[in-house]
Amino acid sequence: MPPDGKLLNESRLHEKMAALKLDAVVATSPENVTYSSGFWALPQWIRRGPQTYVLWPAPERGEPEIITSTGTLDLIADQPIWVEKVRRYGDFHIDQGPEPPRDAVSLRLLEMLRSESHRDAIEALAVAIGKAGLARSRIGIDEIGLMPGQFGALEALLPDATFIPATSLFRDVRAVKTEEEITRLGIVAQIAERSIAAALDLAEEGSSEVELARAFHVQTVRDDALPVLGCIGFGERSALMNVQPSDRTLRLGDVIRFDVGGRYRHYRADIARIATFGEASKQVRDLHHALLSGIERACEMIRPGVRVADVHDATVETVRREGIRHYRRNHVGHGIGLDGYDAPSLTASSEEVFEENMVLSVETPYYEIGRFGLQVEDMVVVRRDGVERLMTTSGDLVVVPQ
Repeated sequence: MPPDGKLLNESRLHEKMAALKLDAVVATSPENVTYSSGFWALPQWIRRGPQTYVLWPAPERGEPEIITSTGTLDLIADQPIWVEKVRRYGDFHIDQGPEPPRDAVSLRLLEMLRSESHRDAIEALAVAIGKAGLARSRIGIDEIGLMPGQFGALEALLPDATFIPATSLFRDVRAVKTEEEITRLGIVAQIAERSIAAALDLAEEGSSEVELARAFHVQTVRDDALPVLGCIGFGERSALMNVQPSDRTLRLGDVIRFDVGGRYRHYRADIARIATFGEASKQVRDLHHALLSGIERACEMIRPGVRVADVHDATVETVRREGIRHYRRNHVGHGIGLDGYDAPSLTASSEEVFEENMVLSVETPYYEIGRFGLQVEDMVVVRRDGVERLMTTSGDLVVVPQ
């Protein structure tokens, strides 16, 4: 299968590896495996435990290699993956029909099944490292995907190698997106917008949160994305930070808060919009205006080289000046990509600066428990001269007629 555009920011990875004097890195977590190879290992994404790795040597030290279980080789054969070398471990019984298969995926699967199999994931990784001539090298390992005891087992098999924790390295590399990643993020952001519109089409007196959520997720699936995030709340429930849809029905004057998103070809959306059923009160309008002003101020400031902490402070100060004098937030946004919370985190204590091609969810939530919750959240790309918005709608308050 021909590869899609590469997700990995390869030049940035090599730059970070060189700075840390690493001869190779090993991706172990689901996000980093997919990021560095294009391989989506189903068992690894749906539960903790299954192990898949990508060994990525420095440019002069060899070619990258995927290490995965025999039971996932069909996914290797059937996906657009840009890493060619594959090493398997474990057994998985598969029968073959009386006639040889003719399709390319089945033929590729049979080819890989004829390759050597190793006892377990750590042994397979150690062999891959040894065969790459890296057994005495300095290797960064994404420690977050390993299960207890596996790091020590790898060190025991390769006593002359030096292993350095590298989860933070991968997070730093992933913060700056490739154009392929930005394209996918723009698509999924707009899918989320259309899904909100589909949900609001059902908004009438007596509609439930669950019914709107169902419409939201159905539209997401129709647009070839997968449901992930669906915080949809009415009235007093809109003030629950992580509200999950219930049987609460819509009443005249209710605030409807959407904090929602889906996943499209591995990439996440996280956006927020506010509607009211019937005309909004002056207070809701004024508060929403203050929150939207904070978003606009953040987007005016964000550009390469600007301190993340300065944007946080200016955003909060704008919301206060525009009408919510007591407004406080521990963060006003975050990076987004394969993970719903990529780097950077827009906090007051951050020491990071914005870089070109970072993708952000910029947000200003406000919750009054027992009354309502309001929130504006937009997805944007950091470009050389400012931000590019990935969405087609504004964060303006939407009034649903009764």
